[in-house]
Amino acid sequence: MNILITILVVLGSIIALLLIIALLTKKEFRVSRQIVINRPLAEVFNYIKFLKNQEYYSVWVMKDPNINLVYTGTDGTVGATSSWTSDDKNVGIGQQEIINMVENENIEVEVRFKKPFEATSYAHTKLTSMGDGQTEVTNLFFGKSKFPMNLMNLMMDKLLGKDMQTNLSNLKKILEG
Repeated sequence: MNILITILVVLGSIIALLLIIALLTKKEFRVSRQIVINRPLAEVFNYIKFLKNQEYYSVWVMKDPNINLVYTGTDGTVGATSSWTSDDKNVGIGQQEIINMVENENIEVEVRFKKPFEATSYAHTKLTSMGDGQTEVTNLFFGKSKFPMNLMNLMMDKLLGKDMQTNLSNLKKILEG
């Protein structure tokens, strides 16, 4: 009986500690990665503005070969959406929509996750000409998490950063290939 009480006290203490940490953790998160692509800015922009092209460089899309993708609107323009459904719990169900675009400068996308959890986040892709036919691509992913899920914000860079960098590396290979 004493062991059971000890286990319950330890578990309760761990849960209480995590909740206290979550109370002190920011609700907002931001993860950013960048890469230089040896192609002119307009060429890079004209590739990344199309949601459908993510099928070739996004690790999240490529994680499930059986993913169901549905595109609506005019791809490459504000209001275009791509919706996905996947049985893979790492991919889940959701939708992204282009909400703002400045030609040859940036693209903003609202990402609405449904499963495995509900959340709305934003992806901002900024392009900067580096001269000599080089373009710096900066991806910023940001959003807010509700308590106590904001505890995950402490690990968001590790959770998303590697995949974001892989996406950029894949994009570089495609455009420079």
